[in-house]
Amino acid sequence: MEPTSPSVDPTQTKLPQIISQSRVEFSGKASEFFGIWTVNILLSILTLGIYSAWAKVRTYRYFYSHTRIDGHSFDYLATPIQILKGRILAVVVFITYSLVIQFFPAFGILLAVALFFAMPWIINQGLRFNMRMTRHRNVRFAFAGNYGEAFLNFVVLPIASIFTLYLLLPYALKRIDQYMHENISFGNKPINVNLQGEKYYIAALITIGVTIGGLVIFGIFLGLTGTAIGLGAVDAENIHPSTILFPILIGALYVAFLTLVSAVYQSIIRNHIFNSSEFEDVASFKSDLKAIEYALLLFTNALAIIFTLGLAYPWAKIRAARLLCAATEVTIYSGALAIIDTTEEQQSSFAEEAANVFDIDISLT
Repeated sequence: MEPTSPSVDPTQTKLPQIISQSRVEFSGKASEFFGIWTVNILLSILTLGIYSAWAKVRTYRYFYSHTRIDGHSFDYLATPIQILKGRILAVVVFITYSLVIQFFPAFGILLAVALFFAMPWIINQGLRFNMRMTRHRNVRFAFAGNYGEAFLNFVVLPIASIFTLYLLLPYALKRIDQYMHENISFGNKPINVNLQGEKYYIAALITIGVTIGGLVIFGIFLGLTGTAIGLGAVDAENIHPSTILFPILIGALYVAFLTLVSAVYQSIIRNHIFNSSEFEDVASFKSDLKAIEYALLLFTNALAIIFTLGLAYPWAKIRAARLLCAATEVTIYSGALAIIDTTEEQQSSFAEEAANVFDIDISLT
């Protein structure tokens, strides 16, 4: 009679050991970043833009070094020379493209088509450069996307959504986020991402509902105040204060409306992406960003920047970073101690700068 193997209780499966569980910390200060920001602008102007490469590196390094998980900050490894070389190449390509379009329209169309097909490559290389230049606990990130998937997600699906009256758009956005995040790895550990299309459709429906409700309220407000504004403007010699105040108030409400709509969608999708992603046995994530709180921050930031003619930008940037970090929780497991940094090759920043010059947004959530 053969011996039987002992049965395994699935409830007793060994779980990864938790090392730490904490919120992401951000220690940046508006006063410190204001000094960096003003110097960056002044030197960039004085050097006709050449210093902008150094400005970018200084800004990234400041925010990375003040963002900590479990007491460990991030490092931004790109050098100003790398950024400058990539920026020069990208600008040369852009100027060449502009001149060809202007003086040789027929040939310019061919270049436009070439740029259209090059866009997925530019996006991939930009993401790859950004990941390779990011390090945490002395281990770099990496990006492993390929051209075929990038072309499908960034080109084919968005175009297809147009022919479905944008009914396919939430699915296309889901595929884009899935592609950008599931190809990230931390050292030799790839990330697992399980996004759900229905979440994107729910986010879209909620955003549409907020938009319709906001437009109705905005229209009622305009109707009620329009008469008052008209009456105030009748007597040119005795202008009522409402003639000036109401347009300002309407403008503020319009900004508030836009920020609310943006915050609702961004908070839902950000929470879903973080809550659906993990480095197995290494780290899991949780995001509980609240739409109203985020909308209030975006609204006050926008007003501050407008009324200070841009001088409040550093303050707004620090506030946003602090809120997003505080809304993010990271659980680190014992597997983090065994991560190996597998690649050390240099990456060109040309594609990233080309993406910036040609206005291609490749930012991660």
